[in-house]
Amino acid sequence: MTSRKTAQLVAQFAFDKKALDIVVLDMRKSVNFCDYFVICSGNTARQVRAIADYIDEEFEKLGMALRFKQGFKSSDWIVFDAGDVIAHIFEKDMREFYGLEHLWQEAKHVNFALK
Repeated sequence: MTSRKTAQLVAQFAFDKKALDIVVLDMRKSVNFCDYFVICSGNTARQVRAIADYIDEEFEKLGMALRFKQGFKSSDWIVFDAGDVIAHIFEKDMREFYGLEHLWQEAKHVNFALK
């Protein structure tokens, strides 16, 4: 599966769990450790955890293991490494505080039709 398709799946799974402000950044010209960032938010730590759990479960169903998972204890910022795609699932306040979209503002935004 291509990294673009993986990013689209992560975004779709987040959308399925009502994630807010889903952004996909093309990181290929900015960094050498991944191709895409998927950034999204939840209103509460509980919603952030539900989004992360759902993405993890759906990847398992597809036979795809996530390489790295961080942040499940506090659930205010959960990070997944899906190979060439890094997913950041934030509680709204944490997302504003860290400002990844601003930090990586030179990265191109990728639009997917989520349904």
